[in-house]
Amino acid sequence: MIARLSRPRVLIVLHQAHSTPGRVGWLLANFGFALDIRRPPLGDELPSTLAEHAGVVIFGGPMSANDESEFMKREIDWLELPLRENTPYLGLCLGAQMLARKLGARVFNHDNGRGEIGYYPIRPLPAADALCAEPFPRSVYHWHRDGFEVPDGAELLAEGDGFFPAQAFRYGRAFGLQFHPEVTYAMICRWTTRAAERMSAPGAQTAQAHREGWFQHDRAVAAWISAFLPVWAKADGAAATPPAGEPSRELLIA
Repeated sequence: MIARLSRPRVLIVLHQAHSTPGRVGWLLANFGFALDIRRPPLGDELPSTLAEHAGVVIFGGPMSANDESEFMKREIDWLELPLRENTPYLGLCLGAQMLARKLGARVFNHDNGRGEIGYYPIRPLPAADALCAEPFPRSVYHWHRDGFEVPDGAELLAEGDGFFPAQAFRYGRAFGLQFHPEVTYAMICRWTTRAAERMSAPGAQTAQAHREGWFQHDRAVAAWISAFLPVWAKADGAAATPPAGEPSRELLIA
């Protein structure tokens, strides 16, 4: 009898009970990866080795990388593992800020509480456009009031307007993105409803602007993340474009 080969796993770290990996999770699953989903704030343990994982994706959450909670300290300390084992790492929003802190960079916010909540333009550097076959997106979805400085030894990939000047960086096989390429239309509708009070924060766009921005900018973001993930994971045989049979964009995992 021939043993059935298990699919390579990607560790998915979420920070709320209702959070999902959205488009990133759907794409990884369709590229042939199994998703090992864990929620440390809810008591899930993170692995002591990543020998059986092809990559790690840490998503966002309402907490700050500067929080003094025990779970946040443990999770930031745990980042030593993918860095030491040279495992592909992708940090999205909070996950990028945690990586920046782990590498010794400052994570900061502004006294007036201003953030980026909605679609905002960014300026990719040439190294960002060279990451994969699709150009790095120029307008992306944000939901944050913390920003990060680029760690020593890291490569800046994209800049903002100066309010949060660093938008993406690379440190070896680890990437930090200040934005949310995982969002689907359903996720945007849910976020702007459940956290409607954030719409009045300095710098926040209206919920309608969020929805309109998705229709205007998401196609470019979707093309980029679909091409980038296989390159990031160094997956043998992984597709470089979205798999055939992709459902309606409104029906992607939310």
